[in-house]
Amino acid sequence: MFQKVSNVEPVEVWKNFVLLNQVPRPSKKEERVIEFLISFAKKNNLEYKQDEIGNLVIQKEATFDMTACETVVLQSHVDMVHEKNNEVEFDFLNSGIKMYVEGDWVKARGTTLGADNGLGVAAIMAVLESKEISHPKIEALFTIDEETGMTGALNLSDSILSGKILLNLDTEEDDEICIGCAGGIDITMNRSYILNDLSRDQVCVQISLNGLTGGHSGAEIHKGLGNSNKILFEILNETNKHFKISICSINGGGLRNAIPRESSVVISFLKDNINLFEQIIKKNLQKYTTKFHFTDPNLNLEFQILNDKIKQLNNKETVELIDAINNCPNGVFEMSKSIDGLVETSNNLANIKLIEGELKIMCLTRSSSEDSKAQLSNLISKIFEDISCDCTFSGGYPGWEPNINSNTLKEVKNSYIKLFSTEPKVNVIHAGLECGIIGSHYPEMDMISFGPTILGAHSPDEKASISSTQKFWRFFNEVLSNIPQKS
Repeated sequence: MFQKVSNVEPVEVWKNFVLLNQVPRPSKKEERVIEFLISFAKKNNLEYKQDEIGNLVIQKEATFDMTACETVVLQSHVDMVHEKNNEVEFDFLNSGIKMYVEGDWVKARGTTLGADNGLGVAAIMAVLESKEISHPKIEALFTIDEETGMTGALNLSDSILSGKILLNLDTEEDDEICIGCAGGIDITMNRSYILNDLSRDQVCVQISLNGLTGGHSGAEIHKGLGNSNKILFEILNETNKHFKISICSINGGGLRNAIPRESSVVISFLKDNINLFEQIIKKNLQKYTTKFHFTDPNLNLEFQILNDKIKQLNNKETVELIDAINNCPNGVFEMSKSIDGLVETSNNLANIKLIEGELKIMCLTRSSSEDSKAQLSNLISKIFEDISCDCTFSGGYPGWEPNINSNTLKEVKNSYIKLFSTEPKVNVIHAGLECGIIGSHYPEMDMISFGPTILGAHSPDEKASISSTQKFWRFFNEVLSNIPQKS
């Protein structure tokens, strides 16, 4: 299985991706993948260094024909999002990703693939070990913890790099050159409840919503994909209109940067209402199957009656929580007024947990406008503060301001046109790239981002295009051979 992926062209990229994907690399636990890359550097007689936070830089001298050119920083992050389908048994902390080829795509079996940003890492490794590719002096920057806070980039040493040009390999459409991105901030809401015993005439029911597509909470937030948390609480709101319910526990969504695909909630109500409840579930299954027919064709809604008597919120607290979650903005909040089709500001209602009376809700708010980001995050916190939640902001990072007059952009565009006889799209994306943060440490650095086509990042449907990776590899080599001379 792995050998088959290793034999896909370009072999020099895919073989490194296969090796990389055998190393567990969750965010905030990147020690093993950093050791893997250090071993790679030693094997290829390359110098390396780390900063205090754990970012790794591997250096390679210029080929003889490009010694007069500017040093280039090649940058990708080493961590990957860990998402899997509920029915899949998989230990991300100790197992390599199980990959396979299907047509033009490399996929994983029921988990995220790690092409975000593993293909970027693998491509840089291929350049570092090559004895044939022309390139200037290289500083290969491998950052940690991009997916859950960008702490690697935020704490990057101000003196570990000397290059004036940075090529980030974390864009996921092969006809795009990215020159700007949104900033973001995490919002966390907490509250403790005193739970109440159920009466003898009450029943506990678990409602489960699954089968949604999910995806990247920035790059795919405009696609109208179903958010399992929002859908489930809309159903709870409708149910409570017919008869009183109480929430016992919630397990909704996953990572902040992934649109939630699966959510479940345990509720209680009078046993006499069970037949009406079953009708409500059937009606809502039909309603949401129709509504999300194109974006989430595998949506599934079901319930089961529980034998256990689980403690509950009272109805007043239940209604307040349902209203707050239904009033919480989710998806696109505002479109850009200066760039057609660009989402300016959004929120992802990513995760809701209620376990033994302890409530925790997590959102990721993104915006290319600091004012709009502050406006939306304050609006969200106010909604939950009104139901006595403690709200905290964390993990804030700046956006990347586009530079249309970038010399590197001109050179990269020319390389694309030379190879493919058409102009690339020059875009600003509604997702977090590390370029803006790295630029705050190195304000004179000229930066652009590109990469192969990857679909479904941050979800178990993630897949990487083989033909696109071939295109990207040709383009990457051409860009490296055209880095300008030092001024």
